[in-house]
Amino acid sequence: MVNRKHLDPEKSLSERFGQRLRTLRDEQGWTQDELAERMGCSGTHVSAVETGRRPPTPRFAASADRVFGTGDRLERQSDAVRNTALLEGYPELIAQEAKAAEIRLFELGIVPGVLQTPEYTAAITRGAVLRGAITQQQGEERLVSLAERRARLERTPPPRIYAVLDESCIRRLVGGPGVMAAQLDKLLAFAELPSTVLQVAPFDLGERRAFDLPVHLLTMPDRSQIGYAESAQQGRLERDMRFVQPMLTAYHQLQAEAASQAVSVAMIEQLRKGMP
Repeated sequence: MVNRKHLDPEKSLSERFGQRLRTLRDEQGWTQDELAERMGCSGTHVSAVETGRRPPTPRFAASADRVFGTGDRLERQSDAVRNTALLEGYPELIAQEAKAAEIRLFELGIVPGVLQTPEYTAAITRGAVLRGAITQQQGEERLVSLAERRARLERTPPPRIYAVLDESCIRRLVGGPGVMAAQLDKLLAFAELPSTVLQVAPFDLGERRAFDLPVHLLTMPDRSQIGYAESAQQGRLERDMRFVQPMLTAYHQLQAEAASQAVSVAMIEQLRKGMP
């Protein structure tokens, strides 16, 4: 038991499945090897699934359901692990974000999730479903996840939030003029908060823009730093300061190059004037 890995169900759906598997195994008083023998696999395989290092296959989950007498509950849970619309690392990001003292964001193309209106989020999600990039069920999962994420940031005291948006975020029309107008209003309201800083990285920044992918940087209450970057296919959470420090340095450089908050707000207000 000394080297037993702690499982955090908020970190990922894989660890949530692993925690459920471990709980069922503990209730029976079986070791991993004893469970593996009953399931017809190896103890190494059971260990990898239980600790979230390997996703549960349909065959593995069905076998576990048979052994534990849980109907198809584990099989359905394994479907959620494989078919989630949330990127790898994202569930752990939002769990840590809910505790962070400072949050630094960079986004391009769309407004960052935590700053989106529900209507803007719905429009982005609807577009992904129509393109076939995600299923309707995955779209609903995404909507719930973002709503919960925004709610977690409405706490006292609030986290300090620094947001740098590529100019494409405010110029790309999402959901039609009405939805976009409300989104710009939300950004302007965000900029007025005493715990926030909003900047726009203008197009003419060119090659001086520090990032080409969305980036999140968290400062935790103990002043430790966490970095997260994502592409269209995956996200990665990083705690090793050998990798986080260069991201922080690049972010500070980006803030220095981006338009000031006053200039950024003026840009957004000018765009807003042309909308209903």
